[in-house]
Amino acid sequence: MAKKDVLAIVLAGGEGRRLMPLTEDRAKPAVPFGGNYRLIDFSLSNLVNSGFLRIVVLTQYKSHSLDRHIARAWQLSNLLGNYVAPMPAQQRQGPHWYMGSADAVFQSLNVVYDERPDYVVITGADNIYRMDFSQMLDYHIASGAPATIAGIRQPIELADQFGVIKAKDGMVEEFQEKPKDAEGLPDDPSVVLASMGNYIFSTDALVEALKLDAKNPHSRHDMGGDIVPWFVERGECAVYDFIDNIVPGSTERDRSYWRDVGSVDAFFDANLDLISVTPVFNLYNYKWPVLTQNDALPPAKFVHGEHGSRVGHAVNSLVSQATIISGAEVFRSVLSPRVALHSWSQLQDAIIFHGTRVGRRARVNRAILDKNVVVEEDAQIGFDHDHDRARGMTVTESGIVVVPKGLVVSK
Repeated sequence: MAKKDVLAIVLAGGEGRRLMPLTEDRAKPAVPFGGNYRLIDFSLSNLVNSGFLRIVVLTQYKSHSLDRHIARAWQLSNLLGNYVAPMPAQQRQGPHWYMGSADAVFQSLNVVYDERPDYVVITGADNIYRMDFSQMLDYHIASGAPATIAGIRQPIELADQFGVIKAKDGMVEEFQEKPKDAEGLPDDPSVVLASMGNYIFSTDALVEALKLDAKNPHSRHDMGGDIVPWFVERGECAVYDFIDNIVPGSTERDRSYWRDVGSVDAFFDANLDLISVTPVFNLYNYKWPVLTQNDALPPAKFVHGEHGSRVGHAVNSLVSQATIISGAEVFRSVLSPRVALHSWSQLQDAIIFHGTRVGRRARVNRAILDKNVVVEEDAQIGFDHDHDRARGMTVTESGIVVVPKGLVVSK
């Protein structure tokens, strides 16, 4: 049942510089992921599956692709007052764009005033995980605190990559930004509680905090860096441990899965997390589905079965609709819709976006190919990184090659 007293706000205005060139033409939450999806689909699916059906998505950076996806894929029932609405930066509080995540919410308070919810859920749009936010809301209400932050257990050696929550008796004592000397949890000294970027606020308290923050000339206007510490200093911020969140259909293997896909390497690894026999993130959990736009496309097709010559097949891979594997070999790869692979071509550890074509005898290894790339016959990607860079590709330190949108790759 929809929670009528809740408004959800999704922060989707990030530039995503570490994902370049995948964010060259699109906002980070609009980057394709897992074949059929966009990154934002995972956050929106969590909210909708939790019963939160009034959702505002705050956009800013190169938002056309994201706005179009939301408009086409996320049409909820207006008869019941449900909606997912993109809300671009509008300079409501002066001649400037969003100056931080807290400023984005502050500039959008008009929708809070219009909806008058009892509680506001705020979350990001660029992590891969499943979460039942209704359980976190129940915890927030029971705590009596005006603010609640969600934390996930991470190895203590990674503490300097996160905002770390130090808590006692369910209340946050200190919020540490990327500490070098973090302390482990009392029940498990090998882990810390890291912020997931998910918050629930009682509405009046959130509005008060945002207004005070907007007047502070020294603030970074950041939800995690300024708003949460304001509540912590007052002893008014509860912490919700993600380990207690039980999503329907989850298993012990995938229950606590959470991926920050802020870098190309993390994005690549998260895609490959989907393809094992028992994946650490299971797309096939029909009790908590990942929702997205379903176009009327034909099924994937595999053709040619000439043993000893060419066989169209894919192993340990995800293959989306309208993709044709014509005498090509695919290993440990993720293929989006409308991909065409021609005879004797070979893909290994590859992430292929919509509409890309790979010619005969071409080879692709440890690479991400953006939309509408054309790999010509006999071309190779991922085998000579200097040659890859000379042809306009990006190569990460770990050797992942990223081919920008629409590039024609010659031999």
